[in-house]
Amino acid sequence: MRDTGIRARLAADPGLGTGNVLTSLLAHGADPDGPGAAFDVPVDGFPAGRGLTLGQLRERVAARAAWWHGRGIGPRDVVALYVSGSADCLLNFLALTWLGAVPALLNRHLPGDVAAEYVRRLRAAALLTDAEHRERLAGAELGVALHADAGPHAAGLPAAGLPAAGPGSGDPAAAPVPYRHHADDPVVITHSSGTTRMPAAVVHSHASLFAAVKLFRLAAPRARGTERILSALPAAHAAGVSTLNLALCHRSEVLFLSAQDGDGVLAAIERWEPTGVFGFAATWAQLARHDLTERRLSSVSLWFNTGDCAHEPHVRRLVAAGSRVTVTREGVRRVPGSHFVDGLGSTEMGHSAFHLTHGPDTERYGRCIGVPHGFAEVALLDVATGREVPVGEVGHFALKAPTLAPGYWNDSAATYRNRLDGYYLTGDLLYRDAEGYYYHVDRAVDAVDLGGGEWLYTALSEERILTACPDVLDCTVVSLRTGPADDAADDAADGPVVTDVLLALRPDADPSADRSPAVRAALTPAAAATLRAVLVIGEEELVLGPTGKVRKFLMRQRHRAAVGAATGAAGTARAAGAVAP
Repeated sequence: MRDTGIRARLAADPGLGTGNVLTSLLAHGADPDGPGAAFDVPVDGFPAGRGLTLGQLRERVAARAAWWHGRGIGPRDVVALYVSGSADCLLNFLALTWLGAVPALLNRHLPGDVAAEYVRRLRAAALLTDAEHRERLAGAELGVALHADAGPHAAGLPAAGLPAAGPGSGDPAAAPVPYRHHADDPVVITHSSGTTRMPAAVVHSHASLFAAVKLFRLAAPRARGTERILSALPAAHAAGVSTLNLALCHRSEVLFLSAQDGDGVLAAIERWEPTGVFGFAATWAQLARHDLTERRLSSVSLWFNTGDCAHEPHVRRLVAAGSRVTVTREGVRRVPGSHFVDGLGSTEMGHSAFHLTHGPDTERYGRCIGVPHGFAEVALLDVATGREVPVGEVGHFALKAPTLAPGYWNDSAATYRNRLDGYYLTGDLLYRDAEGYYYHVDRAVDAVDLGGGEWLYTALSEERILTACPDVLDCTVVSLRTGPADDAADDAADGPVVTDVLLALRPDADPSADRSPAVRAALTPAAAATLRAVLVIGEEELVLGPTGKVRKFLMRQRHRAAVGAATGAAGTARAAGAVAP
């Protein structure tokens, strides 16, 4: 059957959702010899990078479903997956949803102590790890009845208490009949980035995490650039799961990477030649370090971003690379330059609520995230009154959408804390212009009240600094209140606000150059008045979370401690590298 026919049948299937895309495709007549998925690691005898057909993908998933079923895992059982490889994560996700179980996906970079506490809070029935992550959890009390290993052990000898082979060794013929999901069934748990606290366990329903694909993607032709997708998204993220289901439904080829570092992504692009690359802003920043004109990127016509919106300098470098098909007076031609689809999303939102497409000639930047998708009802609220703020005024982003996660697993207090008048409050600050375009200025927890109605928005300030300083690769704005403060709550001090700007430079930049005038000019007058220091740091000094986001809370704590140590009794006013405001 033609792909368009399959998509029409999928779109009309009321029972289709996140938990049954694979089995539904075959039930609706998809060609088992058509594309399934490829991974950057070996899969059950298939070499790394080898694309599994749809039929082969089903067989490998059925084997895992049989394995888990044989160990007593069934509907509503929570199974935590803490593994390195994209295949171990996504194949076991598919297998567990086959059984009606609830896979809880942990980011591979989550520290062991954090992962242990997170698993305890899940009250999971089982846990799957590989050698690396089992070592991280060594000695931790996890409270799980079954701690499984992802694969066969060295020399075929099982470790103490572990089966001799992992879930891939199951018998596909022994898999039970696939579970029949209801729209509201919990189908997967993913976690927030944990940039400010313990990662939150976000539960997605069968319908919610698939809503954007069903309401938006399946109703339209396959977008250009999604014929052959390279996913640089973390497989354990909600966006990784959504990319898998999108590719399957659109009958696209897809390769999932296990790591998202810029060097690895560029190498994969040159080797696999995708038409589209999906990722987070942190990956684009790493790609921007390279001279992309020297890399073989001509196959790429689409860069797709979700999570945090991307920075202008990074987007401009990407859209100058690659090539795209366009219609000219001479007919359809492939021309230099690509498209970058930006937006703003989060784990709780389930899908980006906005969309904006950049090309080589577009100029709508300044942290513009575009306009809302048709399925998203957006409001910008004054949370003190619950009223919408006027055009041009910053408000709290509030969302109603079928993509929203139902809540947090085992945490009803957190589930309802961020609800207001039927909206979910994302924790982001936005404003809307007269043309209906939305702009992201900061996370609410990072914005600094300067008094007198003035605010310092760290994300917007960083965007302006990056635009003003072409030799700066990345930057972090750290604002503190001077004076006595509790170490555990560094923003509790009652003194005036001071701002230090930490710059990570491009490899060819001059570290001794004075960038303070350009930095000050990029800030608003109120923010510039707080500027104390412009400091060059190494990229290794940025404190990053599991998904690559800068952990600003920890950056503030670390920077306060460093400044205090450097200045001693002389006080923070004489910090090394300080500039006069």
